[in-house]
Amino acid sequence: MRYLLYKLSSFFITIVIVSLMIFFVFQLLPGNPAQIILGIDADPKQVEQLEKELGLDKPPVERYTDWVSGVIQGDLGESLRYQLPVSDIIAERLPVTFSLAIVSLLLTILIGLPLGIFIARSDGKWISVILNMFTQLGISIPSFWFGFMLILVFAVILQLFPSFGYVSWSEDFFGALRSFFLPSLAIAIGNIAVVIRYLRNTLLDQSNMDYVRTARCKGLSERIIVYKHILRNSLIPVLTIMGLIVADTLGGSIIIENVFALPGLGSLLIQSITSRDFPLVQSMVLYIAVLVLFINFIVDLLYKVVDPRIRLKG
Repeated sequence: MRYLLYKLSSFFITIVIVSLMIFFVFQLLPGNPAQIILGIDADPKQVEQLEKELGLDKPPVERYTDWVSGVIQGDLGESLRYQLPVSDIIAERLPVTFSLAIVSLLLTILIGLPLGIFIARSDGKWISVILNMFTQLGISIPSFWFGFMLILVFAVILQLFPSFGYVSWSEDFFGALRSFFLPSLAIAIGNIAVVIRYLRNTLLDQSNMDYVRTARCKGLSERIIVYKHILRNSLIPVLTIMGLIVADTLGGSIIIENVFALPGLGSLLIQSITSRDFPLVQSMVLYIAVLVLFINFIVDLLYKVVDPRIRLKG
């Protein structure tokens, strides 16, 4: 219980710090939202009037407290560009980004974990050397390049998947899966390479531990030793990077959604930054930051499940 309370308090304190940073950074950005809405030739009195309506004439601290109180009540303000509630715009785009992230993470886990175990068990063999070379490429090459290559091969040449756009899950499940597969794979390739390398190295380190030698002396099969003993002890560093992978997946979706013309939060964020739609941009950045913090909070709790020896220190 003490561990949980400590993590919860750290979680909420971090959210407060992040919200402060997001708000005041956006206050330093050049450009007057009221001037952007009305145009550069607008009457100064009209600009001043609109600033009052938007609350831009208030002190920064008061604007921050108003914004935070609105966020707590579910009111994220109104978009300057779309003239719609920010919460409605995010809710409309969220399923696309959420689907992209889920499919990408599933590909990362379903491909990365088995390959990591296979490479560790095949250490020193030619197949392990070849796969290690591919993981190095996966880590080195950016996701958008993989996106272009996947479009070229699987959409243009083989015509197996669409090159842009998406189909909703409710409309056609397999059509949606086809539309999300290539962009999700483009994001997942680098993450798969990271999982493979971390898991391989950890498995090889654990294989030299005393408890593994004891298990072998007792006559346990290699399969039981790997999957029941070594793998569980190897999951802690993998869980650590999974939190980073989630953040990388959300960050990668910003670029990949534009490459594949997906109407998600990533493409919306780029459009909002271009149009200086500050209420929408800062709410989206806060949402993504809170989501990443929440995932890392869950990962910290999973540490206790994987290794109950973890205790709160200090």
